[in-house]
Amino acid sequence: MIRFSKLLLIGLPLVALSACGGDDAEDRLDVADSVVRFVHASPLAPNLTLYRADTARTDVNNVGYQSVSNYSYTESGTAQWQVKTTQTNAVLGTLSIDANRGNRYTIVAFPSSGTENSLYEIRDPYNKSITSDRAKLRIVNGSFNANNIDLYVTTLGADISAVGVVPLIASTAYRTANPASGNDSINIDSGNYQIVITSSGSKTALFKSVLSVEKNKDILLLTLPHSILPNAIKTIVKIDEEPGSKELPAS
Repeated sequence: MIRFSKLLLIGLPLVALSACGGDDAEDRLDVADSVVRFVHASPLAPNLTLYRADTARTDVNNVGYQSVSNYSYTESGTAQWQVKTTQTNAVLGTLSIDANRGNRYTIVAFPSSGTENSLYEIRDPYNKSITSDRAKLRIVNGSFNANNIDLYVTTLGADISAVGVVPLIASTAYRTANPASGNDSINIDSGNYQIVITSSGSKTALFKSVLSVEKNKDILLLTLPHSILPNAIKTIVKIDEEPGSKELPAS
């Protein structure tokens, strides 16, 4: 449902409400088309293709491990989504998603055991005020070797062990997202930040890097195993509407 305060603004020229970056006037008014993206976070799986109602998505076709697609349009309403191996057409997993306007959906392929895989859905209501130019941030823990993780986002060079420094996003369990599905992603100002990922409750860095945040961007951080050793992780960043995803350099 469109909030009354937003409804009053529908009559304004859309150009006056347009924002630079990953959202626009329709996003702000909660009337944008529903969109979906795919995250390949399973080192067990070969290249994958995403299907909606038995029809392959041309934007998510034959994608490899650690790839993250851009959001793209999907019809509203309930449909069955499947992820299949590209070469053999074997079904990796199935989800029923009721896509609603103004919402953004992410489908993640995770390993569910040492030999099998499963799918995980994230729904982002993407509520954002008309005048905000802040970016959006969410993290997905795809690191089977790291258990729950905390994410610190601080000024460059900050000492996270200092009293009063707390995680921006705390205790993200393996095979989940934070904020959780159904909740808005975190608002964050533009700028250059130090990010530090630790085991939940610890201030010992498992991963540290620099993250550049631009206005109105939709940013997903994805942790993955760097090796099979405990707590050896790497971090992938996906900025929607930009090509591909990239691994952040550890510092």
